[in-house]
Order: sequence, then structure tokens, then C-alpha cells
Amino acid sequence: MQTQTDNIAVFRNVSIDYPLKKYTIRAVTDVNFELKRGKITALVGESGSGKTTLASSLIRCISEPGRVAAGEILFRGKNKEGEIEEIRVDKLSDKEMRAFRWNKVSMVFQAAQSALNPVMTVRQQFFETLDAHEAKLPKGEKKQKSGDREAKEQKCRDLMEYVKLDADRVLASYPHELSGGMKQRVMIAFALLLDPELIILDEPTTALDVITQNYIFNLLRKINRERGISMLLMTHDISVVAKFADYMGVMYGGRLMEYGSVANVFKYREHPYTAGLIGATPSIVGDIADMKPIKGSPPDLMNLPQGCIFSPRCPKCRDICLTAEPPTREFADGGRGKCYFYREGEHADTD
Repeated sequence: MQTQTDNIAVFRNVSIDYPLKKYTIRAVTDVNFELKRGKITALVGESGSGKTTLASSLIRCISEPGRVAAGEILFRGKNKEGEIEEIRVDKLSDKEMRAFRWNKVSMVFQAAQSALNPVMTVRQQFFETLDAHEAKLPKGEKKQKSGDREAKEQKCRDLMEYVKLDADRVLASYPHELSGGMKQRVMIAFALLLDPELIILDEPTTALDVITQNYIFNLLRKINRERGISMLLMTHDISVVAKFADYMGVMYGGRLMEYGSVANVFKYREHPYTAGLIGATPSIVGDIADMKPIKGSPPDLMNLPQGCIFSPRCPKCRDICLTAEPPTREFADGGRGKCYFYREGEHADTD
């Protein structure tokens, strides 16, 4: 039976708005979602589905003027005694949030080149982060400045070696002197700098070649398995989710349309949108003629359809779908689906 301590983070009925001068755009609507402790959870969906906005709310890095309009965001991390404590993230003060970021939750951003400071070496940026968060480094109690610097240097070198980078070269380099794959590994080392419990990964392999992408994902899985760090991955590539993640949520138009273990979501494909994403994914063993793109375009958040938000593109659309938004059904295996039509039998709901 699942307990509260099984989840490291929980989103309860979370809605996120972007207030503008003449109207307000709701980018995320009434999402219930949890991240399993020690597991890799993926959020998948087309661009504009709300996955990055939802994930960013966990460290309050939503782009301006976005704000959490409703709901609760909870983080269940470990305190100094190793006990689980619950933090209401959306209620933290600015000072508390600065301490929370990177110590409890860190993030690997989509564009490593933009995330790194172009006029500072990698070493300077690592040291600056350690100083800003007053990191406690292993080296006794009170340290002299020279000993403190040695401890920081060793910490940085250990991380460079862990992500398979040449510490001498990379720490002394500026971002423009590194390749895309090297910069992304620097960002992964950056995310590990203060030993967080959860890492958010915003499409971490964008613009990298296929071989480098595979290397990065294998490295991330190694970190997850060896260090027990929970991970939240945002991606539009559902094939990556199949190989890399343990749990997944499918987002569309700011709604969570389906959630469950990766094995069950791929097996049952409860929501037509999930089935469409999987059906549109190319396979090296299947016939390209079997690929079926999802017709139409993602919804305009300023002019949403009545009823189910996916109804204009849904092959299973019926009259009821055009009049009322479907409820979220809970399934016996722990999964959820937001659709009027679902398979009976083994994957039946809990009603």
C-alpha cells in the first residue's frame, strides 16, 4: 500500500495563471500529480501543454507574470535527522525559497549555453554557487580560507569525474570553449553540487545528436540508481520516456490527461491523446505506414473548446465529450485517466 512517504513531491489541484492586461491565460488547470521517491517521473506532451510551467512551480521559477492561482505544492524531503518533513513550497518566503533551491531541488535547464554565465569559468560558477548557499563541505568544523577553497576544489573535481569530464580542462574553461554535450554534463554536475533530493530535467538533450543524447540519459539513470535522487523529466519525445522513466504523466492544454507507471500507460493507453502520441512515434522495426500523426493543432488557451479539451482532435469524440469536461478516473493499479471512454477489465477503475 502506498504511503505519503512514497512521494517526494505532490501537486494538489494546482492551477497556474498568466495575468495579462486584458485577460488571464490559465496555463495549468487543476492538476493532481505526484513524484515517487527515488524514481524517474516524466511529463510528456506537445509544446505549450504546460509541463514546464508545472515543473517550474516546484522551485517557483515560473516565467513572469505567471503565478500559482490555486492548489498546494508539497515537498516531502529529509531533515537533518533523516526524518521526512513536509514543506508547503507555494507558501515559502523568498529567503526560504533561496535556501530550498539547489539544496532540496535543483534543475537542469533546456539550453545549457543560456544557463551558464559566458564571462565566468566553470570553476568560478561552481564556487559562486557554493558560496551563495553557504555549502557545508566535508573537511572538519571551522575551516581556514585555504582549506575551504581546497574542499570546494575537490568537490568540483569529484563531480567532473563523476560525469566523465576532464576536471583540469573543464573547470578552467568558459562555456563557449565546451561542446554541447560537455556543457550539458557540466549542468548535470551543477545540479548535483549541493546534493539535492530531486532534480528537474527540462528537455536536457535538446539540440544534441542521438549518440550524445543516449549518453546523457544513461548518465542520468546512473545518478538516479546510484545516488537515489528522484527526477522529474519534461520532454515531448515519448520514446525517451519508454526507455528512461519509471512513471509518466501525459499533459495536454494544461490538463493532466493520464498518469501511471510507464509499463501500464504504454500497455493500456487509456486516453486517446496518449495513444496518438505513441502511434506517431517512429519505430525501427515497424512499418512507417503504420505511423499516424494526431490531426489538428494544440488548443488555443485563450479560446478553449467546450467540454473535453481534446475533443476537436479526438477520434473517439462523442456528444458527451462536447458538453462537459470528463472526470479523472482512478484505476485499481494506481493509474488515472481523464476520459469518458476507457478499457474494462484488468485496468478497471476503482468505483
